[in-house]
Amino acid sequence: INAEYGKQWYQRRVRARSTELARYGIKTGLTNYPASYAVGLLLARRLNQKYGLDETYTGVEAVDGEEYYVEKEGERGAFYCVLDTGLSKTSSGARIFGVLKGAVDGGLDIPHSSKRFPGYNGESGEYDAAAHRARILGSHISTYMQTLLDEDEDAYKRQFATYKKEGIMPDMIEDMYTKGHAAIRADPSPSAKKEKTEGYKPKSYKRARMSLQQRKEELPNRRLLSSLSTNFIVYIGFLFLTLSEKKKKKKKYS
Repeated sequence: INAEYGKQWYQRRVRARSTELARYGIKTGLTNYPASYAVGLLLARRLNQKYGLDETYTGVEAVDGEEYYVEKEGERGAFYCVLDTGLSKTSSGARIFGVLKGAVDGGLDIPHSSKRFPGYNGESGEYDAAAHRARILGSHISTYMQTLLDEDEDAYKRQFATYKKEGIMPDMIEDMYTKGHAAIRADPSPSAKKEKTEGYKPKSYKRARMSLQQRKEELPNRRLLSSLSTNFIVYIGFLFLTLSEKKKKKKKYS
């Protein structure tokens, strides 16, 4: 979702992460379906803004869950993308399709169908847009939160500790995501990079290069370790053979 194929390599155009959603008022639940939709929306709006298409292709400004396909307006077409799911699960209702729906509603031209969206009934072949809208706005989360709050308050405190810390109650979930979508549309630009302090050195996990003298001093230790490991392997092999011989004798005389 964040790369475009170049001549011999992948060239990243824009990137969006769920950790950025805190800027837009979505501070918790960053791995659920509503957050996935918000990431897709952020990605689309950021990409369109970068190429000056944000005012031409606004997408779906109010979430309705309906099927939406971008149509060309003016001289420039919408940014065309192909979803690469990689190793992500592609079962019906998977979060990767929440990202897809968010990106499409954000104004990107991505070939897709509603068959993998929440709300699609495989038996009847009908798509319930209202059910998908409810999923995008976290209706299932607020319902479950309220159920736990009524039936098992201790379980509620354990499972929704971060929501409680942020002061988010079950009846505030939909409003949180609605305001988050509006904030993303208002300013999808990435946050400014932190300036590196003078003398900053990135952490390195490479082994420090040794001088000739250091290598000579370390050589006896390496030989000792090699000898010990060889002797240990021989001992284990001898022990295994001894035990196997004992087992054979027991079977012979039993």
